[in-house]
Amino acid sequence: MANQTVVHSRIQAVTDRIIRRSEETRASYLAQVERAQGKGRARHKLSCGNLAHAMAASSDHDKNLIASGHGPNLAIVTAYNDMLSAHQPYGTYPEMLKAEALRNGATAQVAGGVPAMCDGVTQGQPGMELSLFSRDVIAMATAISLSHDMFDGGMYLGICDKIVPGLVIGALSFGHLPAMFVPAGPMPTGLPNAEKVRVRQLYAEGKVGRKELLEAESASYHSAGTCTFYGTANSNQMLVEIMGLQLPGSSFINPGTELRDAMNRAAVKQLVQNSEPSNYTPIAKILTEKAFVNGIVGLHATGGSTNHTMHLIAMARAAGIQITWQDMAELSEVVPLLCHVYPNGTADINHFAAAGGMQYLIRELLGAGLLHNDVATVLGDSGMEPYTYDPFLNEDKDGLVWRPTAEESGNPDIIRPAADPFSSHGGLQLLKGNLGNSVIKVSALKTPQLKVKAPAVVFNSQDDMLDAFKAGKLEKDFVAVVRFQGPQANGMPELHKLTPSLGVLQDRGFKVALVTDGRMSGASGKVPAAIHLSPEALEGGAIAKIQDGDIVELDAEAGVLKVDVSDEELAARAPAECDLSANNSGMGRDLFVNMRKLASGAETGGSILF
Repeated sequence: MANQTVVHSRIQAVTDRIIRRSEETRASYLAQVERAQGKGRARHKLSCGNLAHAMAASSDHDKNLIASGHGPNLAIVTAYNDMLSAHQPYGTYPEMLKAEALRNGATAQVAGGVPAMCDGVTQGQPGMELSLFSRDVIAMATAISLSHDMFDGGMYLGICDKIVPGLVIGALSFGHLPAMFVPAGPMPTGLPNAEKVRVRQLYAEGKVGRKELLEAESASYHSAGTCTFYGTANSNQMLVEIMGLQLPGSSFINPGTELRDAMNRAAVKQLVQNSEPSNYTPIAKILTEKAFVNGIVGLHATGGSTNHTMHLIAMARAAGIQITWQDMAELSEVVPLLCHVYPNGTADINHFAAAGGMQYLIRELLGAGLLHNDVATVLGDSGMEPYTYDPFLNEDKDGLVWRPTAEESGNPDIIRPAADPFSSHGGLQLLKGNLGNSVIKVSALKTPQLKVKAPAVVFNSQDDMLDAFKAGKLEKDFVAVVRFQGPQANGMPELHKLTPSLGVLQDRGFKVALVTDGRMSGASGKVPAAIHLSPEALEGGAIAKIQDGDIVELDAEAGVLKVDVSDEELAARAPAECDLSANNSGMGRDLFVNMRKLASGAETGGSILF
């Protein structure tokens, strides 16, 4: 293992607590991994009939190599589809990856595909109610893809929202296999984010029409690649890099570039090495308690997606590791906010990469003792130092060289040194009170928005709130309480459809906030939103007892969310009821009824798997 610099006492204390809490479940997981590990190539265990089926469609050359057992056979699990910009580049990846595997004495096969839905497409639509559970479907589809037991390592092609967490969970169910995550990168910069927001708010006010809105949106989301704002997709890439699951500097290279192709080839070469007995590096060795703490630190330091307050918990559970919101909250107190990327600032992810990106971020966190360095990564036991180096094409453009990242930030308005952060604490906060526990993204909020105390206006759907806005009923200080949006109620959809309207009211000088048992994710912007409130309304959470006019207090500085009602009165109130039958059919929702019944709360990952 790499040498460890002195780790901040809080980082170490939280890590030690997680290790103690997870002792039994982690040991059980590692025992499962050891049982599955076996000796030699996995395909040697198959009968001749099994093997013949598995390579029947392969070329003669590949058949000979697979049958010989001399080199590793790599699984490609892909989230390719050509409707979604982030995953469209993956269409050409399999042939490229297979060719590179052969050049390195290995073979590769597309083991399976997983669904990749886009929350941007389904935002505010019934299909969004499938979104959270798609993560667990992806995990199961990944496991099915690997279940043929033909493989000595896995390459995972996925970027967005629920796709990467699902792939990680699925890969961890085959924890004995080495893993390499292979990103496709963000689209080039388009319409400035501030202009996009301006047009959205004009549309919400009825001052521009659908034609103008579509022109602005299309200028923002304009080509192949990930959306350029710092939402869940790009938070995913930050996480898998800082947790050591992909090559240093690979997260934010644009699709279709020579550097992107060179990084993909290097990923295959490294995975082949990691699949050899002399360099065997299974994913179970990489994703330890320390790696997950590093991921949480990265999330706080960048002001990343609130979705990961659920995804990290679920991913960790798949590795036998138990993480809580309290762990995240205590880490947030000591991890400074170093990045301002939209919606936390005006810059996009391409600007972030150009200003220093992941390499500068990791170097600053390491230097401040905020990351564990004694961890394994896809590069082996060298720790996080290699992740402070930037990749470049060599002179012949047929390979890569890595150079130390710049000493200074390329733009201190985007990324800052640990000694001069945007904030002394992280971009995510835990809120507690008589309503339960919730999370809030504070990295995009200005100081006046950190505290809101106002009467509640209660809604049982996002459409009800939008109708009230359009009718002019919300021209006042208020806290919008949007309930029955949790995993069991309707699959916990994101509620970004509400943001433009609430933003308009805030710009008009009203004190507004949102409290919900639903989600808002990485695109949470300038409106204070206490989200993922647990327990959810359908489980009898206190959010189901709030009434119109109750004074709700949201204080992100003190970490408080409460309703100013006595404990006695709150206990005496009957929880509200809501007809949820419409959530049970249409747009595929009928297939997910039983998943909603089995789902855990947001605080434990919002999953049916654990």
